[in-house]
Amino acid sequence: MVQNYHRDAAGHLRWRTAETEDGPGLPPSSRAIVSPYDTSARYARHGHIISWKGFSAHLTETCAPDGPNVITDVATTASTTHDSNVLPGIHIRLHRRGLLPDEHLVDAGYTSLPHLEQAARDHQVTISGPLRGNPTRQHRRGEGFARDDFHIDYDRRQVTCPQGQVSQGRHDPYPTSSPTAAPLIVARFTKSQCQPCPARAQCTTSRESTRTIGFPPRELRDLQLRIRAEQQTPEWKTRYAVRSGVEGTVNEFAHGHGMRHCRYRGQSKTHVQHVLTAIAINIERLSGLPPTEEAPSPRRPTAFQNYLDQREIPRPKSWRTLGT
Repeated sequence: MVQNYHRDAAGHLRWRTAETEDGPGLPPSSRAIVSPYDTSARYARHGHIISWKGFSAHLTETCAPDGPNVITDVATTASTTHDSNVLPGIHIRLHRRGLLPDEHLVDAGYTSLPHLEQAARDHQVTISGPLRGNPTRQHRRGEGFARDDFHIDYDRRQVTCPQGQVSQGRHDPYPTSSPTAAPLIVARFTKSQCQPCPARAQCTTSRESTRTIGFPPRELRDLQLRIRAEQQTPEWKTRYAVRSGVEGTVNEFAHGHGMRHCRYRGQSKTHVQHVLTAIAINIERLSGLPPTEEAPSPRRPTAFQNYLDQREIPRPKSWRTLGT
């Protein structure tokens, strides 16, 4: 009932509509019930084309050039969970199984500065994936002064603009609204600095005619600059191209084994379906290997078989051949 109705100021029940200035709006996707058959399913949308109701599956597989690629981890989350939030749990499970890679190739949805730094610090894993670019208007349009055009002096706790003005205010790192974003340090320039500046139109369109610059702490900023520079090299692009192979695995999951159709209700049972599907795919891949030339080593006799043999108690011939 809460999903569709709300009480107004007078206490009367009202039908929920799209968010307005004086109304509560619709429930967020993380709370809205979208299926009468599974109340834990959620609606999600990627871009303007892909949308679904249910859960998300995250696959990790090996990419060795000299052997079959096998799935080493399967994570099932609510469809509204951001991809980068899944990465720490994947590394914890791989560490527990002794399957942590030296380098983990991921797509852009899994890369965030805090998680890249955490993976390197806690598990010595290098995460390779496209790091999100500078979101400022100047950087997107390729005109004006973007954040990278400002000189950041962490020791003096100040920022210098391209015109030589030094910031007059600074706020220490504070958490952002997104759990995947790095904490920001904000430096501010005053009206007396920005209004008379001849290059103000290239810098800001703020009504107050002032510019603010947000940037992560030093260790994350250094990591950000290093990764962005490395991603421009041909060596990194060649190495990262290997990641495209997992798209075939996702397609095999979805179209070959019906992953997009939940056979059970609830996230935990859906996860069991995903794990069993991954096991089936691994069996198919390993069973396609050519037989080895060496004869398999004989199976060792069990303790019970040794007990019978030591006491010269007869047992079926098939038992004896297992231990010889």
